[in-house]
Amino acid sequence: MNELEIIAEEVRRCRRCSLHKTRKNPVPGEGAEDAEIMFVGEAPGRNEDEQGKPFVGAAGEFLTELISMIGMTRDEVFITNVVKCRPPHNRDPKPEEIEACSPFLDRQIKAISPRIIVSLGRHSTSYLFRKAGLEFRSIGAVRGRIVEVEILGLSVKLLPTYHPAASLYNPAVRSKIVEDLLKLRREGTDLTKYL
Repeated sequence: MNELEIIAEEVRRCRRCSLHKTRKNPVPGEGAEDAEIMFVGEAPGRNEDEQGKPFVGAAGEFLTELISMIGMTRDEVFITNVVKCRPPHNRDPKPEEIEACSPFLDRQIKAISPRIIVSLGRHSTSYLFRKAGLEFRSIGAVRGRIVEVEILGLSVKLLPTYHPAASLYNPAVRSKIVEDLLKLRREGTDLTKYL
C-alpha cells in the first residue's frame, strides 16, 4: 500500500471532527501519485458524498473540461479537498473542521510533491497561502497570479482561482477560471512532457 492509499484509508476511518456523523462517504481524493499538478478544492458536495469521489457533479464536469484544456486528463493530475467530508447542506467548512482535516492534505502534498498546486476557491487558497506564509485577503485579489512558494519544504507554483461551482451561478466567473487555467499552458518549462 502506497502513502496515498494509507492516507485514504485513514480518511475513511477518521472521526477527528463531527462531519463523520453526517457523511455518506468520505472523499480522500484521487489521481496520479506522481502528479505534476494538484487541484485542491474546499469540501465535497452532495454528489461527491454519494460517490466518494472528488468533483463529480456539474462543477466536476467543468473541472474535467479545464484539465482537458491544459492538455491533460483527470488520471494525470491529483484532485482533492482541504476537508474530506461533506459539510451538511454544503455549508462552508468551519475553521475547526479545516484544522482537524488539513493534516491529510499536508501529507498528500508531501507524498505527491507536485510542481503546481491549483487552489480552487477561497478556503483552499486561504489555507495554502497560510502554509506558504503569505497574506490572504480575498480570492478576487489573488486569483490568476502564479506565485512560487515553499509549502511543507517543497518548492511549488501556486495558482489560485475561483471554485468551479461559482461558475455555475455566475457565467463571468467561468471565463475568469478558464483564463486562469490557460496560464498553465503558458508555464511551458515545467509541463513540457504533457503539453
